[in-house]
Amino acid sequence: MPIKKIALLLFFSSMLINVFAQEASSDDLFKAARKAAFDESDYNKAKGYLYQALSISPDYADIRIFLGRIYTWTNNYDSAVICFDRVLKSKPDYEDAVIAYSDLEYWNDHYASALDICEGGLKFHPQSEELLLRKAKILNAMKSYAAADSVTRQILKINKNNTQARALQERIKETTYKNRISVSYDYVYFDKQFADPWHLASIDYGRTTSIGSVIGRINYANRFQENAVQVEADAYPHISKTFYSYVSIGYCASDNGVFPQWRGGFSLYANLPKSFEGELGLRYLKFSGAPTWMFTGNIGKYYKSWLFGLRAYVRPSEYTSTVSSSYALSATYYFDTADDLLGGTIGYGLSPDDRYFAIQFYKLTTYKAGIFYKKKISRFNVLSASASWANQEYLPETKGNQYQIGVSWLHRF
Repeated sequence: MPIKKIALLLFFSSMLINVFAQEASSDDLFKAARKAAFDESDYNKAKGYLYQALSISPDYADIRIFLGRIYTWTNNYDSAVICFDRVLKSKPDYEDAVIAYSDLEYWNDHYASALDICEGGLKFHPQSEELLLRKAKILNAMKSYAAADSVTRQILKINKNNTQARALQERIKETTYKNRISVSYDYVYFDKQFADPWHLASIDYGRTTSIGSVIGRINYANRFQENAVQVEADAYPHISKTFYSYVSIGYCASDNGVFPQWRGGFSLYANLPKSFEGELGLRYLKFSGAPTWMFTGNIGKYYKSWLFGLRAYVRPSEYTSTVSSSYALSATYYFDTADDLLGGTIGYGLSPDDRYFAIQFYKLTTYKAGIFYKKKISRFNVLSASASWANQEYLPETKGNQYQIGVSWLHRF
């Protein structure tokens, strides 16, 4: 298209906008600004409408707040502050302005200022879930984990179905206290495949550090009338407000097959919008032969007092173009806290994260189901119990059942 025609189109478009702005009310201009910002992603056009609307109604708080949000999205920090300050000076109890202003400070890592703004708004709206949730996020970013956990519990007392508070509480529960110890025991019985049951026990110690939680663990197992001990180290480093990770390594000196001689894992977790969470990672197992690599992915969704999850493991074949895979669907219902829950799983195939399956990677059919229960019995102690069933094709066209029950105790201090 010739340059003159483009210039004429731009000129007439500008003229039409000006005519519209002269004839429209401030509400019409506000509506047009939102359409320009959200439907067209044209922030300059949106600001033009908002400037005109404020010339008509300079004390229209919602318009000025929206202008401040656009300044926030376009990294015009000082201009956004001016907008929010003006609204709050005339209306210090205006919740939307408090929310927008605290968001601006939070995303610019001005945590102390963001907290002060939230606290000011909570004086007028002490039951506001939106303000309390922001306060919890700010405290979590400031590494005031116990205080953040207390605020999430306050939100869930107001509304137990607040999914964002539930997701945040789940993420910070292990960092609320500096130290933790836990012990666990699993008993596994086979109706056909093995004559003797399996026994697995573990003890671990974890500590919250500046980079995230770090856990050391000792595992003992008796399988096929053989004993072995495995040592492991896990870490959950924080990366950003959105991402954190999982890193694990384990070693067993015995080569009797009770444990893999080496095991490792890495995952990257993301806290996604609308109470979703995601994970991508890999797992490594090394017995006496060639090592086994598996890739894993998980998508979770908080809905009211529930967390639903779908996980997959994929094991590339070393010799053919085919792959083996496993899948698991889980549902967890939370009662009062992140440590009070009841859940269940159903799945197909084997997982390297299930320790009582970890040595059985046959490329044969396995169906499984399980339930788990966790109860906080005091401020510092949590008891857990689990049970599962699996139907395995351990030889071609030969199936057997496997039953597992387990208990564990966790103490935080």
